[in-house]
Amino acid sequence: MLEDGKIFIGRSTKPEYLDLRLANRHGLVTGATGTGKTVSLQVLAEGFSNAGVPVFAADIKGDLSGIAAPGNGKEALVKRAQEIGIEYRPDKFPVVLWDIFGEQGHRVRATISEMGPLLLARLLDLNDTQEGVLNIAFRIADEQGLLLLDLKDLRSLLQLISDSASELTTTYGNVSKATIGTIQRQLLVLENQNGDEFLGEPALDIRDLMRTDRDGRGVVNILAADKLMNNPRLYATFLLWLMSELFEELPEVGDLEQPKLVFFFDEAHLLFNDAPKALVETVERVVRLIRSKGVGVYFVTQNPMDIPESVLAQLGNRVQHALRAYTPREQKAVRAAAQTFRQNPAFDTQKAITELGVGEALISTLEGKGAPSMVERTLIAPPMGQVGPIEPSERQRIVAASPLGAKYDKPVDMESAYEMLAKRAEQAAADAKAAEGGGGILDRLGDLFGTNNRRKGSMTVGQRVTREVTRTIVNRTVGSLAAEIGKSIGGRHGSSIGRAIVRGTLGGLLRR
Repeated sequence: MLEDGKIFIGRSTKPEYLDLRLANRHGLVTGATGTGKTVSLQVLAEGFSNAGVPVFAADIKGDLSGIAAPGNGKEALVKRAQEIGIEYRPDKFPVVLWDIFGEQGHRVRATISEMGPLLLARLLDLNDTQEGVLNIAFRIADEQGLLLLDLKDLRSLLQLISDSASELTTTYGNVSKATIGTIQRQLLVLENQNGDEFLGEPALDIRDLMRTDRDGRGVVNILAADKLMNNPRLYATFLLWLMSELFEELPEVGDLEQPKLVFFFDEAHLLFNDAPKALVETVERVVRLIRSKGVGVYFVTQNPMDIPESVLAQLGNRVQHALRAYTPREQKAVRAAAQTFRQNPAFDTQKAITELGVGEALISTLEGKGAPSMVERTLIAPPMGQVGPIEPSERQRIVAASPLGAKYDKPVDMESAYEMLAKRAEQAAADAKAAEGGGGILDRLGDLFGTNNRRKGSMTVGQRVTREVTRTIVNRTVGSLAAEIGKSIGGRHGSSIGRAIVRGTLGGLLRR
């Protein structure tokens, strides 16, 4: 229900609303399992959709997909509507279904270059030394004009670096073959977990997440995450990448009448589990700055303590469902949750958190000039869409009818680092054969670097590619490599490589 630029959430002693002008100030939905978090998320998503605001949400259990079908008018839902004084009118909402594995929706992909070394190191669980070598790899790819799209591109580049380790060390720092081997093994582990299905082309265009239907309602983008949750690190890394892409690609717009996109991050604790300090600080920076791009971020988790204090302080709109308080840690969590609200003298907030029934929540939203409203014990409105998952046949019908299928469902394997390095190796072999009787100045420079082995016999393919790398490093002082890259790579990939490659995921913010 939308009234005067507000989303109706439920009723306490009065109707409770979320002001769309302040919806980009982010939010938090918390509560123990089974207390109604998913229903609250669906109510918010329906409200944003009705207001013309696109939504992106991860569907951990599959329940959120029901928003694509009209509500079935269960007695409990009709009774809830009567209790809070609204009419129950079943409705369905425009939905696009996504799935990294391509089983329950359109495939979602990102390229290696777009991921960047910071998040890729996080995904591969690399230590600081291994992350440093990965940064060297991205730097060399940038300077060599090598497009990194999928795992085979990165593997080829790492093999090149391993073969050229002694020559590259003087320019980029120590590069250990053992470290390269460890990274290669981690890439194999990722591939065995089907993580490679996320890395490649066609990469997701964030503009396809910001669509409305013919009636002006915002499209609800639902990511199937039930299988993805078997790899929590991949899940968290993907959502981090998506959030950073939104930050980097969208222009500054300031405070709008309503957000351009709302992003729900379910199981938010996975984002921060074992995350290095630098990553947590960067997430904090993204959350603080992305609101000026017109994007609202809503974290959904069981316990407010799952969110670092620096991030929690930026979440102005709160929906708190019941928490258990049987153990000392749970009691501490209840106290912490109660202290985040503007207190209401009408009841004890800490006690109320443990007494809330299913479908009840403590609500506090931003109002006026951005100050939080006094916390209210609220009966959450019933969703108008179906509560619970849609049938597999209905899911298939929605996917088949979507115009985005032609764009994303079929993988594309364009020429990139793997093919480029293979061609360079072939050319190096041909050049070596043609120059067996002599050599030019580059060959003599190659001798100085120890990469020409004509006196010892024919070179291996790896040695030939190494020689080409050495030649390019020497030539950097003579010509403009940027011009060469611009001529050989165009379009969005050219501009992507033209940036400092560390840009990647969240990388641009680290340079701020």
